[in-house]
Amino acid sequence: MGAQLRVYKRRIRSVTATKKITKAMEMIAASRIVKAQRQVAASTPYATELTRAVTAVATGSTTKHPLTTEADAPARAAILLITSDRGLAGGYSANAIKAAERLTERLRGEGKEVVTYVIGRKGVAYYGFRERKIAESWTGFTDSPTYADAKRAAAPLIEAVTQETAEGGVDELHIVFTEFVSMMTQNPVNNRMLPLSLDTTKHEEGKGEILPLFDFEPSAEDVLDALLPRYVESRIYNALLQAAASEHAARRRAMKSATDNAGDLIKSLSRLANAARQAEITQEISEIVGGASALADATAGSDK
Repeated sequence: MGAQLRVYKRRIRSVTATKKITKAMEMIAASRIVKAQRQVAASTPYATELTRAVTAVATGSTTKHPLTTEADAPARAAILLITSDRGLAGGYSANAIKAAERLTERLRGEGKEVVTYVIGRKGVAYYGFRERKIAESWTGFTDSPTYADAKRAAAPLIEAVTQETAEGGVDELHIVFTEFVSMMTQNPVNNRMLPLSLDTTKHEEGKGEILPLFDFEPSAEDVLDALLPRYVESRIYNALLQAAASEHAARRRAMKSATDNAGDLIKSLSRLANAARQAEITQEISEIVGGASALADATAGSDK
């Protein structure tokens, strides 16, 4: 019985140590969410206004450009998937990967070849374990991304969009990330970045006003060439910030659940330990009483 009690006490100590770790991780994630939300709020107006500028150029000119022109028969599409570098965030990365898989199946069903780019160690590990080809990957910054990280990821994507498909270029560019809605809700989404859909742009802005006509110098094509990298970089940066906020929120929720479960397990183990200790005490009392009774019987027999 004493051995069983020691087992319960050892498990209680182990679970208590785990609870302290998960509680600390929950508090760290909660503190980082606030900063991530501020960064999302700060980057969104820039991305929105840049999209409006691109829309103005697209509606005010007849120039054919990869940023705004649909291919007659699109053959290749690129997908940028954003996952996390670390685990312990519930189904955060798994949900984003599932969304990318659904998008890949849809694009292949349309007869398009899919080229995959991945951000985050979880996504890289997923494709690497299945021996599936990745065009390029980036890791090490998903929980605290910077604009330089977005620019680094955007460079090969911009190059692929501006190339001909025969030379390894792509006709479409999609991005899959987790959108931060609230502390309790984070939704994996997939958006087509290129070619830019004017109807989608108006829907995202929530404004249906008619844009004025513009004159472009030196030309509309040169303006689009200048706006293309800025547009892709800003959209990727905003997606990275949304994903970072979602990752922290998902990790906080997962760690809170783990902490609560650890508390429940400690209570259950404490009850079992108390029952084992009571049983041990009862057994010892019974042995003492039995021994005393046997001794009294023996003494009474010798007196006779």
